[in-house]
Order: sequence, then structure tokens, then C-alpha cells
Amino acid sequence: MKVAGFTIIRNAIKYDFPVIEAIKSILPICDEFVVAVGKSEDDTLQLIKDINSPKIRILETVWDDSLRGLDGKVFADETNKALRHISDDVDWAFYIQSDEIVHESELEYIKEQMRTYKYDKRVDGLLFNYKHFYGSYDYLGGNLHWYRREIRIVKNRSDIYSYKDAQGFRKGDNKKLNVKHIDASIYHYGWVRDPEAFARKVNYQRSMHHDNFDTVEEEYDFSDIDVLIPFKGSHPAIMNERIERKNWKFDYDISQNKYVFKDRIKLILEKLFGYRIGEYRNYKRI
Repeated sequence: MKVAGFTIIRNAIKYDFPVIEAIKSILPICDEFVVAVGKSEDDTLQLIKDINSPKIRILETVWDDSLRGLDGKVFADETNKALRHISDDVDWAFYIQSDEIVHESELEYIKEQMRTYKYDKRVDGLLFNYKHFYGSYDYLGGNLHWYRREIRIVKNRSDIYSYKDAQGFRKGDNKKLNVKHIDASIYHYGWVRDPEAFARKVNYQRSMHHDNFDTVEEEYDFSDIDVLIPFKGSHPAIMNERIERKNWKFDYDISQNKYVFKDRIKLILEKLFGYRIGEYRNYKRI
């Protein structure tokens, strides 16, 4: 079985993306790794070169600015560039975004699941759980707007492609992938930065999704929080150094959590029946 990792990145230093940690978190179970590096305003290209792994193949790209404001289509466009440069003999393609990390304790299990479903023609991809950190490495987003699961491993087939803003994948004529849900998690750190870096990142993300967007303050305001949950587990070891460098203070009183009434009802029903009403699912579980 052959596995390829792939990701996209631009301006990693300027916007403080943990892309090195992201790549290294899954590199041990990958036979090759394609990194599409967009032309940047900083030393992102050299940053990726400095990983200095024979597994890594860098694809230098120029992002199509005409796609700005089209709900993040430029992200899918770049992701597909990386996906199409994976070697033909690869069985599985493992997509990791530049602010996503996989815990080292789950790597062998993930590889085992790829072996299990390699020849299962019903299975187009593997579905992961998500842990969305917010504001601090100590808290997870707890409201129902955070997506619980998404596809991160797909069969290496020409009919599978990155969808919309590259959150997930589709196949053929806009069909959802048939996936197996595995008991592994993506640790998503996209909403953890110091307030200044966070403000720069939010402006950047909004500019990619919308033609007209409201700029945020020079420092992001975390005061409008509805629900956070204390994180009790262990972070991936690759993140330890970054976590130790944390240079901002973030305090939150969980007694101030504010679930709206309809979300309280949804959570009750979810606990009773295991189903979340109204949840967006860009996949079909089998």
C-alpha cells in the first residue's frame, strides 16, 4: 500500500500557520508528500524546503486572484493542483490543511484503516472526527456551528476532487463520496493565535471568500464567545514547542456558556438518538 500526503500553503509566516507541524504530523505514514506552495510575501517556500525530507515534492504555484471572493474557490483550485501531482501508483491520498494536526498516537490505527478498506470498492474515502481549538490551546469550540467530521483521506482516483473551499471532496458530477467513519481525530488549530495574528488571518480568510468584507480590529476581539469546552486531553507532541511559545493571555469562564434554546433541544435529541438535526454532511457514510 502506498500513501501520499498533500497540502497547500501561502504566506505561512505572515499569517502564522503551523504548516510545518501539519506536514510532519502525518509524514511518518506517507511514502511521498506533495506541497503546493503559492507565491508568497514571505519565506514560505524556504520554510517548506527546510523540512529537508526526501518524501517531499514541492509544487510552486501562483494563486488565481480572479477566484477571490468566490466562496474560497481558490483553495479548492490549489488543492486540486497538489492532488493531481500525486504519483499514479499511490493508493490513498491524505489531505492535511496547514492548520490541522494528527496525533502521533493515532497514526498506526489510521494506516491500519487504509489497509482494511484499500480494496473495498464501496469506499471512496475515510471520515475523521474534529477537535476545533478556539482562542487558546486549552479550549474547544462547543457550539453546533463547528463541523464534527470531514473527509481527509481519499482514494487516489481521477474522478475525486476538492470541493468548494477545500473543506471536503466530491466525485464525478458533483456526487458525495461514500466514506467510512474512523475513530481518529484532526486537531484543528486555525482559531488559535495571538490577537494580532488572528486579526490578520481573519482578514485574509474573508478576502478569499468575499469580494466585500468587514475588516476586523488590529487585535481580534474574543469577547463574543457563546460556548467553549475545556480540553482535557493531550496535544500532538509536534505542537508542544509552539504551545510553549504562546505569548498571549486567554481566560474564559465556562459558566458563561450561552447555548441558544434550539441548540439545547438539538443536543438533547443528539444524546437520545445519536443524530444531530440539521448538520451539514458533505459525504455519505457507509
